Amino acid sequence: MSLCKNGFYGEFGGRFVPPELDGVLEEVKEAFEKYRNDPEFMAELKYYHQQYVGRPNPLYFAEKLTNKAGGAKIYLKREDLNHTGAHKINNTLGQVLLAKRLGKKRVIAETGAGQHGVATATACALFDMECIVYMGEMDIERQRLNVFRMELLGAKVISVTDGLKTLKEAVDAALNDLIENYKTTYYMLGSAVGPDPYPAMVKAFQSVIGMEVREQMQKAEGSLPDYLVACVGGGSNAIGLFSPFYEDKDVKMIGVEPAGKGLVPGMHAASLTLGRPGIIHGFKCYVLLDEADEIMPVHSISAGLDYPGVGPEHSFYKDSGRAEYVTITDAEALDAFFELSKVEGIIPALESAHAVAYAIKLAGELPPDKKIVVNLSGRGDKDVAQVCDMMAKQQV
Repeated sequence: MSLCKNGFYGEFGGRFVPPELDGVLEEVKEAFEKYRNDPEFMAELKYYHQQYVGRPNPLYFAEKLTNKAGGAKIYLKREDLNHTGAHKINNTLGQVLLAKRLGKKRVIAETGAGQHGVATATACALFDMECIVYMGEMDIERQRLNVFRMELLGAKVISVTDGLKTLKEAVDAALNDLIENYKTTYYMLGSAVGPDPYPAMVKAFQSVIGMEVREQMQKAEGSLPDYLVACVGGGSNAIGLFSPFYEDKDVKMIGVEPAGKGLVPGMHAASLTLGRPGIIHGFKCYVLLDEADEIMPVHSISAGLDYPGVGPEHSFYKDSGRAEYVTITDAEALDAFFELSKVEGIIPALESAHAVAYAIKLAGELPPDKKIVVNLSGRGDKDVAQVCDMMAKQQV
């Protein structure tokens, strides 16, 4: 069942862009609609997912974490084991194959935590394409390892110094580049946000996560999970896990937003929790807006979650009640970062640690026969230096 009608999920989504971009986006949409049903395209994507990324990755029963939390079983979908260390590569390989068929040789992208940037640079290296990645100056400071990885892979990383110098400004810069260079350039958007067709396209390429979980949980437990838990910034890893279960009404979906330093203006990035419908980056979604309808500053300890909007499909899930959205603070995410590392020997990305933190809480409130699947969307190698520095400065 497709929830997307003419680019909209209910009232959310759409394409609010300058006229010169409308034709470019329509070209991308036509290619996506054509090739998503093309056996040769899908076979090529499956080949790279299996032989290059390493899919399917495990659905791991975190027995020690389960025992410590008490209550429901906690399973981890190990997207952290993918080549490049996160779920982002699922999408970039799909999009680079589209770019190849469109005859584009120059690819641009935005990145926050750097995982999408690394995945984009990886795909471009594999297919011999020029790669430009826009990244906020603050995120470059937080994620120097990923910046070096992108450059090692042949990408040019451009520091964005406008505004708060984080993900929103990186998206702004990438869109400006596309407006100037749309004839030769493919924009590889990394999350399930942006103007039509990007939310549907990213969801389609990330839904491999949820489809694998369905099969793996049936094998492990003989049933579907009771709860799905994933962090939500823009929302690509969450929609990839959630969407294949949309019709399974007994499967509860919980998206975990960053409460940052607290749910006060400028200290969080909980768009679904405290935002209201508005337009950002060419689409309609829940946005953090002030009284003058200006986009508010946001904060999260995790560079991949500090975005003032969210995917339109998540906005629709919220309004329809299909999914629940909750918040976890920086401090709670850090506690989970250390907890999973020490208990299971798995260092999670700070983004993913938000989902782990909520799952630990949830498990303790549920009986032992319930099953929770947490999308461990990325590994924490990229965050170790940041956390180490914060500890040295006694910020944690």
